Amino acid sequence: MKTFKQKIAVITGAGTGMGRELARQLAAEGCHLAICDVLDDNLAETKRLCDDTAAAGTLVTMHVCDVSDESQVLSYCEAVKQQHHTDHINLLFNNAGIGGGDSFLLSERKEWERTFAVDWFGVYYCSRAFMPLLLASSDGHIVNTSSVNGFWACLGPNVSHTAYSTAKFAVKGFSESLLVDLRLNAPHVKVSLVMPGHVGTNIGPNTMKIHGSPIPADLDREQLVPYRRWLENQGHAAENISDAELRAMIQQYMDDFMNNAPLTAVQAATIILDGVRANRWRILVGNDAHALDRAIRDDPEAAYDLPFLERLPDFGLSG
Repeated sequence: MKTFKQKIAVITGAGTGMGRELARQLAAEGCHLAICDVLDDNLAETKRLCDDTAAAGTLVTMHVCDVSDESQVLSYCEAVKQQHHTDHINLLFNNAGIGGGDSFLLSERKEWERTFAVDWFGVYYCSRAFMPLLLASSDGHIVNTSSVNGFWACLGPNVSHTAYSTAKFAVKGFSESLLVDLRLNAPHVKVSLVMPGHVGTNIGPNTMKIHGSPIPADLDREQLVPYRRWLENQGHAAENISDAELRAMIQQYMDDFMNNAPLTAVQAATIILDGVRANRWRILVGNDAHALDRAIRDDPEAAYDLPFLERLPDFGLSG
């Protein structure tokens, strides 16, 4: 698929971040879009931005959809067929994702399962719903967003990240198995597995909204407990930090994650689309993703040991 002009793309998680930038770049090329998100205000802003830059004659439709709910996904699929007057699509970007459920032992089960449902079942339900439309095209491509946490199941040897990592490993395995399945049974449909490193997005604030958590400034003492636990795991004396100081630290962390990332969402989207054009099934996004991939392949047994962080600079990644 060398050009996206006049193709039809479905993008989940299009309200912010990489999903929004994928939509904007595709619209500018004249690709028709059916974008979805669970946060309607964010989604409306993405549609406005796409409409402002879209090539003439490009249709952009928006759909509020919780991808962890199969009935909503099926309604989304039906709406795409009706509003785009089509029996096929060319591109499916399974991009929606949230964080949360860091500890299988200590996090609330509701939070753990909500995170897993969005990050894995969102990919599964959308793939099930839209696969017939991809098969009906003459040129189809499914693009599944995993993460470096799809091959490294933590945020460091002292930072658990279980729900997100479990889901992203599932996305990776599903995508790799589809590679063979599609080659055998539908060779006109391709698959790409996207594994971003640190990309500047609003995943932190969006995660809090979707889990129903207040903004950092409004977190109460009980809600601050997991953040204190995280500090303690990092070797900090959390008991010496006041609630107010901790709230400010959480907000600063989210701001820095967005604003000081080594790669912007715009750059990440460009890398992804270039990978799809080149029909690459494995798309690592960011120098940190490449470096971490090399480090783990070099010594997988050591990947979860403390000395592993000390070796990361040897692979071009700051510890």
